[in-house]
Amino acid sequence: MEITSKKDLSEHEQVVFCRDRESGLQAIVAIHNTSRGVALGGCRMWPYATEDEALNDVLRLSKGMTYKSAMADLNLGGGKSVIIGDPRKDKNEALLRAMGRFLNELHGDYVAAEDSGTSVADLKVMAKETPYITGIHEKRTLDGQLRSGDPSPSTALGTFIGLRAAVQHQLGKEELRGLRVALQGLGNVGYRLTELLSRAGVKLWVADTDAKRVAAAVRKLGATAVAPEDIFRQPVDVFAPCAMGAVLNDTTIPQLQAGIIAGAANNQLAERRHGLVLKERGILYAPDYVINAGGIIDVYFEQTGFDEVKLNQHIGGIYDSLQEIFIRAEKQNLPTNVIADLMAEERFTRH
Repeated sequence: MEITSKKDLSEHEQVVFCRDRESGLQAIVAIHNTSRGVALGGCRMWPYATEDEALNDVLRLSKGMTYKSAMADLNLGGGKSVIIGDPRKDKNEALLRAMGRFLNELHGDYVAAEDSGTSVADLKVMAKETPYITGIHEKRTLDGQLRSGDPSPSTALGTFIGLRAAVQHQLGKEELRGLRVALQGLGNVGYRLTELLSRAGVKLWVADTDAKRVAAAVRKLGATAVAPEDIFRQPVDVFAPCAMGAVLNDTTIPQLQAGIIAGAANNQLAERRHGLVLKERGILYAPDYVINAGGIIDVYFEQTGFDEVKLNQHIGGIYDSLQEIFIRAEKQNLPTNVIADLMAEERFTRH
């Protein structure tokens, strides 16, 4: 296993590369900031075209985790890891165990959780080699049932709560019934969010590259299927990006008819300036790392002692955080993403 480390790459504390010839593992861990605590963030597996593409993604994602944990008021720092490869073709036990051994080399400075392209089962395989894994232990709910360590339900719940906050602020509505939502991405979080929205009486338009997931949403939830390239231009109240990042850009923003953006995807803005572009169009943007913090809150509570009542109360705080961001943005005439960044930086720089 070949491991190389680069200190102080840009604004990050540490960036570490790993290549393991025997298993085929190619991975990067980025630790952005640990002023509030140990860096914690998901381990993503994705078929990046180049190592540079993977590096750019892990740098963005790890920085986002610092801001996310700070805004969620957690004693955690920000980190992320990426495995270069197609999770449907390249994933195997040898590769996952090699990733676990790679994490050991960081001596606990970074703790990994589930992310796009990885599952609780995958993390359990890594955990055979390393203790620096979270989000894998079963948790007892209030009704006495056990659920898996998968944090996706909490991410979906937090996004649902955040969407309600945005709707209340922008449209003055407390109830979601009759609201029109276009949702991009029906993965673990996206599909759960569609279920929550459907129960609330929301009309749904959905898109995903996996036709089976779309068919399930149409059949079970009464959603309307939309081609992925057309999801941006639907005549809806809310656009909910729940797939990959950088989906709000110079090409897609002019297509939007929604007055609110509230979704679970990370790094939704292709560039920071796109927050201003949305503001100038009168579109209310719920900053991604604030609205999608339910998952990191979940795995934090797993580490510190799981209590479902306290967990749900903490996730419920996403509503208040977003309302504060929206109000401050209006008072200061600034984009919501700028205000969120300022608030997060206040929290992690004073530690």
